[in-house]
Amino acid sequence: MRVLLIKTSSLGDVVHTLPALTDAARAIPGIQFDWVVEEGFAEIPAWHPAVAQVIPVAIRRWRKHLWQTIKSGEWRRFKQRLGETRYDLVIDAQGLLKSAWLTRYSKAPVVGLAADSAREPLAARFYNRRYSVSKEQHAIERVRQLFAQALDYPLPDSRADYGLDRNQLADRDTAPYLLFLHGTTWPSKHWPETNWHELAQVMAAQGWGIRLPWGSEAEKARAERIAAGIEKAAVLPKLNLAGMAKVIAGARACVAVDTGLGHLAAALDVPSISLYGPTLPGRVGAYGRAQIHLCASGPHAGLGDRHKPCFDSLPASRVAEALQALLLAEETH
Repeated sequence: MRVLLIKTSSLGDVVHTLPALTDAARAIPGIQFDWVVEEGFAEIPAWHPAVAQVIPVAIRRWRKHLWQTIKSGEWRRFKQRLGETRYDLVIDAQGLLKSAWLTRYSKAPVVGLAADSAREPLAARFYNRRYSVSKEQHAIERVRQLFAQALDYPLPDSRADYGLDRNQLADRDTAPYLLFLHGTTWPSKHWPETNWHELAQVMAAQGWGIRLPWGSEAEKARAERIAAGIEKAAVLPKLNLAGMAKVIAGARACVAVDTGLGHLAAALDVPSISLYGPTLPGRVGAYGRAQIHLCASGPHAGLGDRHKPCFDSLPASRVAEALQALLLAEETH
């Protein structure tokens, strides 16, 4: 069976789709997926054994440079690629108008979320079959339920399995280190730099190496300030997604704010402490074994405000205590 999957973005959403592929591969021997995904995340689907082809799209870039996209033939080639393969089914796991629009270029039947379940209800009009899935649960479980209904197999009652091999990605020929995933989008999701610096001091004093990645000049400057004066703290060079996955997979543990890389750490079975301020982890938190969620309780916590800080109630001492307990539990695991 050959299925075309539409799940273009974001990083967290792409990661959250992986367990559904694992379920389907176990229930239907020989099933293969071709996955349409934003070009920036195209490396991730290729890591799953049930994915035969990754089909990159560049919706964000195409929107900004529409005439160049048409003139270069990039859009035409994308449409041809979807139309030239014979699929048994198309699953739109995104539930947005932009993802539903992409399903038009395959001749196979299209399934997706019903209007009461999709993020954009109008998307359901593009589907031949629609399935209702409760929104009152984690995003991973929602996708698993959609796949089980669309492909007609019993929903497993086991914990979600991302289907990734951490050992295949990790570089183990390095000294043990902790990874601090300090970069995120909203200003209010940022844990204060002073807290990061204090946490790095505490863990470095216990002999741990600290690694700090970055994806922009602003993040690089913040990483350098966090590492300042701490001999065992190192700011990494700029890495692509595959390079970041290698560093994440090799870490003994991660501390992360609410960011897509934190979800990737969970998918790679890396013990992690995730810090939540304006957002709550119930439906979209890091999901997996040895995943600890610490939530702020200060003003504006859990309200989804992009700008107002709310991390006063989550000091470095509390995170250090939780991280030490997590590391000790892993030693005895």
